[in-house]
Amino acid sequence: MMYTNFLKLLRHRLMMSIGMFFITTFLIFCAAEAGSNWLDKGKDLLKTYGGSVEPSGLTVDEIGAGLKDALRVGSESVVAQLGRVDGFNTDSAVHIPLPKQLDAVKSVLYKVGMSGMLKDLELKLNRAAEVATPKAKKLFSQAITEMSFEDVKKIYEGPEDAATQYFRSKMSPSLAKEMEPVVNNSLSEVGAVQAYDNVMKAYRSVPFVPDVKADLTNHVVEKGMDGIFYYMAKEEAAIRTDPAKRTTDLLKRVFGAK
Repeated sequence: MMYTNFLKLLRHRLMMSIGMFFITTFLIFCAAEAGSNWLDKGKDLLKTYGGSVEPSGLTVDEIGAGLKDALRVGSESVVAQLGRVDGFNTDSAVHIPLPKQLDAVKSVLYKVGMSGMLKDLELKLNRAAEVATPKAKKLFSQAITEMSFEDVKKIYEGPEDAATQYFRSKMSPSLAKEMEPVVNNSLSEVGAVQAYDNVMKAYRSVPFVPDVKADLTNHVVEKGMDGIFYYMAKEEAAIRTDPAKRTTDLLKRVFGAK
């Protein structure tokens, strides 16, 4: 009887030990899982406030610097391409046509054999955009410098034209305001204002034509910015996807790791 009771006591204690083992193991596992969650949250916080959590080992500051470097490279390339003779004029993708308001003028002058005046005016509008484009370099540089961390993060993680979208939404009004006097002066320098006056004088010499007015400055600013952003998007996409476009070590590290 005593032997039997001893065996029962031994078996009971053994079961208790096994039970405690599994409970302890379970608690340790739960703690590890909780620790993992806290670690993940910690990484998110580090990512938010500038820590180094990228698999590549790049810090957020390096990513920001690389992105801004990319945008500077892209904007400088676009300005160099469009801010030269025939940068706009002979490029069908960004060539600036006459304003829509002059359609009636165009129709009348074609009929009376004065279409050459319109071609001269259109050429000068493109020349004005070409002269004004280099002035945009400083404005883009300033906009890039003023980008916040949140702006950088959205652009880096966004689509191929995320930076171009950023410039359009955030900088278009101020960029247009800054470019307007430059374009206005350019129109005078290249003779576009005189050409426009000659066109309108010829148009009004035809009897019974309706009155027409066109804002050349706003037209050139709008179309000039369209051309800049068009090629900015292409440059941005190329830097993100084409290793040959990454012209600095930082660009290679940031976009090579992405």
